[in-house]
Amino acid sequence: MSKIFTVDDLTIREFELVDLETFARYRAMEAVAQYQSWNDYSIEKANSLYESMQGHQFGEVGQWFQLAIVATHSNNLLGDFAIHFIDAEQVEVGFTLAPEHQGKGIATKALSAFIDYLFNDMKKHRIIATTDCDNHPSYQLLERVGFRREAHFIDNIFFKGAWGSEFQYGLLKHDRDSLSL
Repeated sequence: MSKIFTVDDLTIREFELVDLETFARYRAMEAVAQYQSWNDYSIEKANSLYESMQGHQFGEVGQWFQLAIVATHSNNLLGDFAIHFIDAEQVEVGFTLAPEHQGKGIATKALSAFIDYLFNDMKKHRIIATTDCDNHPSYQLLERVGFRREAHFIDNIFFKGAWGSEFQYGLLKHDRDSLSL
């Protein structure tokens, strides 16, 4: 297992084969897929995603990686982060938490710690995130951990048969540092 870091009772690490069944299960739920690019999700898709990450080094510019959010004591998958290494200084993040683990502060704790890891350990300058304007929990989480809404794109994406609008958020290292004072 390749652990990225631990915060309290959560561990953020690379995906393992043991995660894929749970990952496919919660991604297949309508409530999870609603704001995602898929309508359904299978174990075959989970395996394909896992295989696509093999052979790439975490942090490789241009690559997307999924990281597991797990309960440290049980190693049970609670959710995941998607991270895109845009260039040497900037990353894009996304996050999904299984519905049964939502509303417990897990996402706030995990994302806040992940931000600190990206800025302090990986020395990134800027983190961005994009969310559907109707996905209130997602953008509220981003705002709660210090992201600034930088753009509101109106009817910019044709998504699941209809035009949708998105918010883009950004967070700079020096802004995060000033929040920590």
